[in-house]
Amino acid sequence: MLNVVILDDESKAIQSLEWELKSFCPNVNVLATFTNPFEAKDFLQSNSIDCIFLDIDMPQMDGFHFLEFFPQRDFSVIITTAYDQYGIQALKMQALDYLLKPIDSDDLIKSIEKIRAHKNSTNIKDILEDMLLNINTLQSIGSKKINISCDGKIYFLEPNEILFCESDGNYCNVYLENGQKLFLTQILKNIEEKLPKSIFYRVHNSFVVNLNKVREYQKNEGYLVLTNGKHIPVSRTKKGLFLDK
Repeated sequence: MLNVVILDDESKAIQSLEWELKSFCPNVNVLATFTNPFEAKDFLQSNSIDCIFLDIDMPQMDGFHFLEFFPQRDFSVIITTAYDQYGIQALKMQALDYLLKPIDSDDLIKSIEKIRAHKNSTNIKDILEDMLLNINTLQSIGSKKINISCDGKIYFLEPNEILFCESDGNYCNVYLENGQKLFLTQILKNIEEKLPKSIFYRVHNSFVVNLNKVREYQKNEGYLVLTNGKHIPVSRTKKGLFLDK
């Protein structure tokens, strides 16, 4: 459903456009109509719409002046006018379309299609931006250093330096990408809690792996292969969640 607003100083022009929309453009809801641009401005500043059908020649304020109140707008603009000399200025104001009065129903239908296409592309853009924000969040989480006590030292490690961790009874080993192995006098669960869940997963009671370091998964044998060639078993109960992650 598209929510639209009509701003025109002529009531008859508003009634005509409403009728055209109702008759030829399904799933279009005329949310409000205005003959006063200042009332329309107040409405748009507190309500979300998909498009405004905007007259240019109005005595209180012309349509282009009206758009100056919305330099960053999240709705489309369809110019409606009886004059054809405003085309260039309409483009400069980033109007989506330009309809000459009396408005032809076929032209109106095409304008509605443009509004829908613009709305869909905007939604996709928003989705992509959200995905990028999520990726950035995960990256910021993943970049936080992990402190590990070992051999009288405290190691401050980037998460991606760690290939995997392996339980050894009440102890555990942390294997690093540079080939180093750290022997820790604490259980695997304690180390697991320090690792960012966005990139680490416990695929087996004895193993926590860095998902960024997984090169392949052998489905028949039930083990994965890390970038250093190490084979890590995946328990049956963990298989589904591992593949999801």
